[in-house]
Amino acid sequence: MAKAPKPGRVKTRLSPPLAPEQAMQMGAAFLRDVTDNLALAGRRAPIDAFVAYAPEGDAHLFEGHLAPGTQLLLADGNVAAPAGVAGLGRCLLQTIEVLLARGYGSACVLNADSPTLPTAVLVLLAETLAAPGDRAVLGPAEDGGYYALGMKTGHAGLFADIAWSTGAVAGQTRARAAALGVAMPELSVWYDVDDRAALYRLLAEMSENSAGDPRPYPAPATAACAQRIGLSDVLARLAA
Repeated sequence: MAKAPKPGRVKTRLSPPLAPEQAMQMGAAFLRDVTDNLALAGRRAPIDAFVAYAPEGDAHLFEGHLAPGTQLLLADGNVAAPAGVAGLGRCLLQTIEVLLARGYGSACVLNADSPTLPTAVLVLLAETLAAPGDRAVLGPAEDGGYYALGMKTGHAGLFADIAWSTGAVAGQTRARAAALGVAMPELSVWYDVDDRAALYRLLAEMSENSAGDPRPYPAPATAACAQRIGLSDVLARLAA
C-alpha cells in the first residue's frame, strides 16, 4: 500500500527533521527496498508483488522506484463496502477483493514503511496463508498498528470500525477476527519508519553489524538514499 513519491505527500511525519524533498526520496527508496525484498522472498515462496496506490493517474510516478516485475493496482477506495468500513479500510478491502477476484488463493496488504522487514517474515507469511483452511495472518507493528494483514477470504469485517492511524488498530483487528471466528496467527513484531526515533533505529539496523533473528533486510536503496541526503549528519545535529 503506497502513495506515489511526491514532496509533501509521502513520509510527511519525517519532515522535520527531513526537508519534504528528502522525505520523498526516503519514501521512494523504501518502495524499492520493499519490492526488492518481496522479489527475494518470491524465490522461496509463491509471492506476486503489487503496489496498490491512489489516486488514479499517479501510476507513472512509480516508474524507476519498483523492483522489476512489480505490478500496479489502483486502490482508491471507490468500491462498495459494508457499513463501518471507511477511509483506509476501504482501500485495504478493495486491494484484497481485487486480488482474490483474480484467482489468487490468498492476498495480503503490506505497508511501505518497513524497508528492513526480514525476508524470512515475508516467506513465513506466504507459507502460513498457503496452508489448508481459512485464516487471516497479522503482522503487528510496535506502534500498535500492523505492517501486514493477509487472508484467504475477503473478511470485510476485519476492516470495520477501525480507528486508523492510532495505536488501537492491531487490537481492534484482533477483536474483529475473534468476533468473526477467524483464526489469525501472528508474525514477529516489527516497526514502521515514521518518526525521528525510527530514523535512528533504521540507521543502526542498516549498519554492517546489523543482526538479529530474524535477520533484518539490508535495505540497500534506503542505505544509499540515507548516505546521499546525509541522514546521519542531520540526526547528529539534532542530538548535539
